[in-house]
Amino acid sequence: MRVLLIEDDPLLGDALQAGLRGKGFAVEWLRDGEAGAAALATDRFDAVVLDLGLPRLDGRHLLERRRGEGDRTPVLVLTARDALEDRVGGLDAGADDYVVKPVAIAELAARLRALVRRASGIAQGRLEAGPLAVDPATRAVTWHGEPVELAPREFDVLLALTLKAGRVVTRQQIESALYEWDRSIESNAIEVHVHHLRRKLSPDLIRTVRGVGYMMAADGGVPAGA
Repeated sequence: MRVLLIEDDPLLGDALQAGLRGKGFAVEWLRDGEAGAAALATDRFDAVVLDLGLPRLDGRHLLERRRGEGDRTPVLVLTARDALEDRVGGLDAGADDYVVKPVAIAELAARLRALVRRASGIAQGRLEAGPLAVDPATRAVTWHGEPVELAPREFDVLLALTLKAGRVVTRQQIESALYEWDRSIESNAIEVHVHHLRRKLSPDLIRTVRGVGYMMAADGGVPAGA
């Protein structure tokens, strides 16, 4: 997951960058609002961590500008401004989440993953791969039109793979989608979930890419006309 961090405090910025990288995020750190606006205009990020008190261009004005230009990248405002009017103003300007400093890295990482999941679900709507249909909003799954009951973690794995059907999804990407909080992960947890999905849906639905991760068949593992 690629995150743009816009924070002018050198000590805090360094700590946030190191902490998020330790959680598996790819982090680009910029130190003023104009640089952040330029990066968002020319590059793609999965999420933004935005301070409000920035030099050259205030964070709130940056956010209003980007939303006005149609940029829907999820934005988490991270600021020392904890007054109610500041929270309301940040959210009204287009922030998707508002967190007051200081914040634990584990919580920040969890909030970012949640924002990206919500944004993916909204952007994609109902997802399909051959006879497979996944609804991120209701967490409903059907196979050949028949409902399939999945455990919560099984659904999270399936959604992560369906969002990138036909492309390889790394183990790290699946873990980021699967585990919101800083907790130990059993070494074979993902393999177990994938095994259950193959059993409940189709053995040909998910292909193992050895040493990398997994790939959802774009046709659901069922060739056209089959």
